[in-house]
Amino acid sequence: METGRNVIVIGAGLGGLSAAISLAQQGYRVTIHERNDKIGGKLNVLEAEGYTFDLGPSILTLPHIFGRLFERSGRRMEDYIPIRPVRPHWRNFFEDGTVVDLDPDPDRMAEEARKVGEDPENVRRFLKYSADLYDLVNEGYFEQGLDTARDFRRFYGLGKFLQFDLLRTMHGGAARFLKTRHMRDVFDYFIKYVGSSAYQAPAFMNCMATIQFRYDLWYVDGGLYHIARGLGRLMDEIGVEVRLGSEVSKIRREGSRVTGVETADGEFHPADIVVSNMEVIPACRELLDADESLMRSLEKFEPSCSGLVLELGLDRKYPQLAHHNFFFSDDQRAHFHTVFRKRELPPDPTIYLVAASRTDPTVAPDGCDCLKILPHIPHINDADPLSRDDYMVFKERVLDKLERMGLENLRRHVVFEHCWTPHDIRERYRSNSGSIYGVVSDRFKNLAFKAPKQSERYPNLFFVGGSVNPGGGMPMVVLCGQNVAKRVVEWDRGG
Repeated sequence: METGRNVIVIGAGLGGLSAAISLAQQGYRVTIHERNDKIGGKLNVLEAEGYTFDLGPSILTLPHIFGRLFERSGRRMEDYIPIRPVRPHWRNFFEDGTVVDLDPDPDRMAEEARKVGEDPENVRRFLKYSADLYDLVNEGYFEQGLDTARDFRRFYGLGKFLQFDLLRTMHGGAARFLKTRHMRDVFDYFIKYVGSSAYQAPAFMNCMATIQFRYDLWYVDGGLYHIARGLGRLMDEIGVEVRLGSEVSKIRREGSRVTGVETADGEFHPADIVVSNMEVIPACRELLDADESLMRSLEKFEPSCSGLVLELGLDRKYPQLAHHNFFFSDDQRAHFHTVFRKRELPPDPTIYLVAASRTDPTVAPDGCDCLKILPHIPHINDADPLSRDDYMVFKERVLDKLERMGLENLRRHVVFEHCWTPHDIRERYRSNSGSIYGVVSDRFKNLAFKAPKQSERYPNLFFVGGSVNPGGGMPMVVLCGQNVAKRVVEWDRGG
């Protein structure tokens, strides 16, 4: 099927790749313009001195959403992207010396609950609550690509709308079932997937636990960047053109439509339809030169948190680590408050640490570890930005905490180091204020809604990615790309 219609996709992040593949499968001629030297966007890789690090996402969930891209071209995902489950899902370290594993096996999870004095029945009841929320959210918001509260009311009706537990925060929803601080902290921190605060996000974000407990947590052999490589192979086979090193500097407009894009070399590329994988606020500000009223209307889509992204190649292993690990703040509420309310670097951060060699020994030399370390920190405040020196002081605070919590003499065993601050993230990906996950999920600011997929002012301009519904995280932006393609086709046929 060939529509004869020409689509330009700005950016080769996962959302852009998903939209491009889905539109090509519908017969559109698709060209992607990517400013960097490889596809994948924040799904990125660093290979140095025998170590391989996932610079961006390091957890794969909901692989069936990725599988749809291959199935619709009569292919199998496993022939392009080999995956395997991870056990335990992750390991949780607390300042009091407690270590708790998160595992989808009910018997093992019950053992871990008893370890901290939590009745396993409480965990079971919480997971049932989570599953009910997931089925509700998935039915409409995810699969139907709903964009607004009005869409919600129309699809769900008042009765189902009330089932979203709208009067509670995510923490408040979990605290109804989980009685120990350890279990509350563990399940609150599922909010890491969207870079928000469990004390500000709406309760229905508790659906994220079901994403792992029902559909498992996965690793891609050789590192998660092989997802981008697999999608790249698929695009080659179905005829999507990718232009690397091609930075879009402007979206051209004529009346109420966009006509194409201008690249940094001054060349104009006409298009019938434009899909922007650049985050909505910087795209409107920098590519559309949007007026003040449009920018004001987008203020509720505040950026998510950023992070300090630290990669360390070690000359030893730390056997107590699992593949995925969390080192918790002694006061999780204070941590969230400092990052998301006070917008300051936390004195006692919660730290995500990946030791991928636990699952895949090819990512580090024999007897060595490669660690990716990621504490969540505030996005950039342009009115009073932190310097690189400020972030480096914070980095030492992070290393102090890891050494204190069991990674003895960590600094002495570092043979390779790489570090990105929020400024590096913004520069590399043109993300809004260095955001990692797109738009923050906040029940008071936006009820966890992100920006809509289709521009109200320019109906042939569409948006995809973490700043667009349903939001951040690899499966969500891939789903967003598929839903954007549906929206394009519906609009194109109707127009």
